[in-house]
Amino acid sequence: MDTAPHPAEAQPLAGPADAAPDRVEGTARSADGTVIAWDRTGAGPPVVLVEPALHDRSFSAFDGLAPLLAPHLTVVRYDRRGRGASTGTGRDAGPDAVEREVEDLAAVLDAVGGPALLHGFSSGALLALHAAVRGLDVAALVLVEPPLGDDDPDERARSVDFTAELAALVAAGRDADAVDRFHEGIGVPPEALAQTPPDVRATFERLAPTLVHDCRLGDGTTLDTLRAVRVPALVVDSAGSSPDLTGWAARAAAALPRGTRRSLPGTWHGVADDALAAAVLDVAREHLLPGHGPAAGPGASGGRHPSG
Repeated sequence: MDTAPHPAEAQPLAGPADAAPDRVEGTARSADGTVIAWDRTGAGPPVVLVEPALHDRSFSAFDGLAPLLAPHLTVVRYDRRGRGASTGTGRDAGPDAVEREVEDLAAVLDAVGGPALLHGFSSGALLALHAAVRGLDVAALVLVEPPLGDDDPDERARSVDFTAELAALVAAGRDADAVDRFHEGIGVPPEALAQTPPDVRATFERLAPTLVHDCRLGDGTTLDTLRAVRVPALVVDSAGSSPDLTGWAARAAAALPRGTRRSLPGTWHGVADDALAAAVLDVAREHLLPGHGPAAGPGASGGRHPSG
C-alpha cells in the first residue's frame, strides 16, 4: 500500500456572456434510460465531483471547492439519480442500486470525456470507488471520509437492518422521519442537527427518498471492494472529525493497493475548501498531467463541506 457510450446533449447556459462564459450544461442518458443532468466549468483535464447523501447541485457540498479547481481543471458536477434535474427516484431503489448509480456516472464520463479524476465526499466517495472497480475511465480518486466499516458480520448485519428501516420509512412517505433516523444512525452531533436552518431541513426532506441509494452503497462496499481498486487514491479526513470518521479514512487507505492518506484542517465531517483544493490539484498534476508533479495550490483556509 502507498501511505457502450451514452448519448448526451450539451448547450451553454443562458445568461450574460460574462457571468460564466465557459459553463456548459448537458444531460446524459444512463443504461436504464434515467436522464442525468450535469454541468462543467473551467479548462483542463476533468475532475468529476460526486455528491454525498442529501445533496445535489442546488444544495452542493462543492460550492466552495469548485471555483478553486476551475482555473486548473474542467470541473464536472452532476445530479445523482432522483436529485435535482435528473430523473428517477429513490423510492424504488432495489438491490441493484449501486450498479444503476455506476451506470449513471459512466454516462456522465462518456458525455464529458475521460480519463477523469473522481472526487467523492462521504457516500459519494463510495460511489467513486465502485466506479473505479468497474473499470470506468478513471485516472485517480480523491475520497473524503468514505463511510467504511470493518467486515465484522455483526456490524454488516446492523448496516443492512438500518438500510431496511430507512427503505420502509421512505416507502411509507415518512421523509422527515427518514432524515432524522439517517442522521441519528450516522452519528451527526445533536447540536449540529439543532442548528439546521429550516430551508436546509426542507432540502433534506426533499432528497430523503434518495437515502436508500446511499445506504445501499455502504452495504455494498467491503474491504475487498477497496482491494480491487487499481488506480491511485488519496483518502482525506478532517482534523476536526471524530475518531469514528477518521477511522474510516485510515481503514480505506490501508485497504487500497495504491492508497495514501492525508489529514487536513476542517470541522466535523468537513474539510477546508482551500486545503482540499490543494490536495486535489496535487493528485491531478501527478496523475492527469504527467511531468508536472505536485505543486502548491490554494492555501489551507476557507469553507467547509456540509455533512451528509
